[in-house]
Amino acid sequence: MSKKALYLLGIAVTIILGTFLYMKFCCECCEKIPADDSPKMVQTTVNEPNFVPFVLNGPGIEYQTNDNLKFLKNSAMLIMPVSDSITLGIEKLKAFLTANPKQKITITGYAASDEKNATTFENLGLARANDVKNFFVSKGLSENQFNIKGQIIGTWKSSADTLLGPAEYTFADTITTTVTDEWTVLKDKINADPLILHFNTNQSSETLSDLEKQKVTDIAKYTEHVKEAVILVVGHSDNVGNRDANIVLAQKRADFSKKYLSKNSIDPARIETQSKGPDEPIGDNNTTEGKASNRRTVITIK
Repeated sequence: MSKKALYLLGIAVTIILGTFLYMKFCCECCEKIPADDSPKMVQTTVNEPNFVPFVLNGPGIEYQTNDNLKFLKNSAMLIMPVSDSITLGIEKLKAFLTANPKQKITITGYAASDEKNATTFENLGLARANDVKNFFVSKGLSENQFNIKGQIIGTWKSSADTLLGPAEYTFADTITTTVTDEWTVLKDKINADPLILHFNTNQSSETLSDLEKQKVTDIAKYTEHVKEAVILVVGHSDNVGNRDANIVLAQKRADFSKKYLSKNSIDPARIETQSKGPDEPIGDNNTTEGKASNRRTVITIK
């Protein structure tokens, strides 16, 4: 056989052997990995933000920040310091409540069911609500505009051992709130039968009857709960002597009464004085009894 024939035979054997090996091994691989032309769904994991926003949402105020007040697990004490964004929200709330003294807010504190309550409060949520209220008051907000509640729930969002913002703030609907509350009733009572202090010719006695003492107590109670209240003290005199001198004398009586009230836990900065002199008598200045009744101060709520 010629060299050329042997060469062609070698090429043919190589092709046959290569085809055999390809069919033996590569096609088996193809059988094991079936073709799949269907579209693939790419699964992505969406991580929930690990925060609870601080929200103040009421009639006339809307504020939100992703930071919040925080508590350690099993603790009723706020973690200090709080962030600047929370402080800003509290300042906005202070301005809102000052402009709306009848507005009430309920703070609901939360605690997880697996937390331990080591406080004297009914539950840890209530203790947390009270601590939030006290923090607000320390920032100048009125204590009388807050109510507190506590609630135990299954879980609360946390970061390690820190609970994130376990409190909510509910604004009462002041439009439907009845304005004739107990403080309005007390004010009407004080003004309908005001405290009247009587004076001798140039002096007054600090000895009060039980009824007068009760009126002082009512005034103090009212001003303690109604922070914007102003007391009005008006001095009067009889018509004996010069009118200008009697105006001055009546003013001194009003100032004396203001000092007396300030001794009974009433802020003197909230007491306004006036003098009417002899211009508004309630008795006959031609009689001794009438003159005595005219030498007085009348104390009401503005």
